[in-house]
Amino acid sequence: MSGTAEGSVKAAVSRPELPRYFWRDQSPAPTRIRYITNHLEANFELSRLAIGPLGFDLEWRPNYRKGGSENPVALVQLAGFDTILLLQISAMSEFPLKLEEVLLDPLRVKAGVSIQRDCQKLYQDWGISVRNCVELALLARSVDNARWKGKYTNPLGLSRLLETYVGFSLAKGKVQRSNWEQRLSLAQQDYAANDARAGYAIFTRLITLAQNMPNMDPYYYSFSVVNGFVLDHLGISQWIPHNPFYDPGPPPPPKEPKELKERKKKTSAPTSSAASQVTASSGSSLQDGISMRNDGQGPLLANVAVAPAVNSRAGAFHRIPRNRPTSTQRPQNRSHDPAQYSVTMRI
Repeated sequence: MSGTAEGSVKAAVSRPELPRYFWRDQSPAPTRIRYITNHLEANFELSRLAIGPLGFDLEWRPNYRKGGSENPVALVQLAGFDTILLLQISAMSEFPLKLEEVLLDPLRVKAGVSIQRDCQKLYQDWGISVRNCVELALLARSVDNARWKGKYTNPLGLSRLLETYVGFSLAKGKVQRSNWEQRLSLAQQDYAANDARAGYAIFTRLITLAQNMPNMDPYYYSFSVVNGFVLDHLGISQWIPHNPFYDPGPPPPPKEPKELKERKKKTSAPTSSAASQVTASSGSSLQDGISMRNDGQGPLLANVAVAPAVNSRAGAFHRIPRNRPTSTQRPQNRSHDPAQYSVTMRI
């Protein structure tokens, strides 16, 4: 199951719309496809494979339960010059002997994206080792370093590589997350064939560039998974992906400290204290000419007596004209300054 991670991208970059890749239309030669669920038929078809590199991919039924373990590998896809084999090993009574021989052959390249994880899972699920695997992302960074920058082991998706070196886009969708253990539909077969054949097409383009480059060692992008251990492409010593001639380009800008980010957020957004100051300043114009007078008669506002509201919401007041005789009307004593008082709420 090929990975699709493209690395960290800070801004979305629009790319031109490309035609969809379909193995029947883009194959360099008449290509036959075989969907096989029987190990004897698989052995026969594998014995007829032409010599040369293979596009390699795996599929398994997804687990929709959170925290659940992965299901075992259900489908092995191999794509050569004129043949695509879809081997549904989950439906077979035993693992095909010829398939194990092809995967262990150190002279036959198996190329794909995120292929190291696939090979380790195949060994974990079926106990099968794979030799001479090519990680296409590492091969692309090695032969086309001017285009790809960043950390050498940063992944590049199959679709991105296909767009760059073949000129077609790869359709995904719901088929990718379908049940690969059931009888495969035509849509599933085309999807699986496209993935494997795309890996083959990308490899043939990239290896042509590698042949014209000095200091190009298969160790930079090739490895083997033998008995669960990741070794070099010959299966002899431990393998660590590294290319001494690779230029990652300038380092990314350093991340801002967390304290500085929080400080910027505080300065850019108005705080609650600032909002309260704004509220207080807006209300100060009302209180400038108001002074507190608590003599049981209620406050006075702009020569209008204000009586506490009865059976109403808190803070609501009835304004009563001064010249209307009421029981709550204030006495005529005006010894204080009417412009200097404030209103208190009576509940």
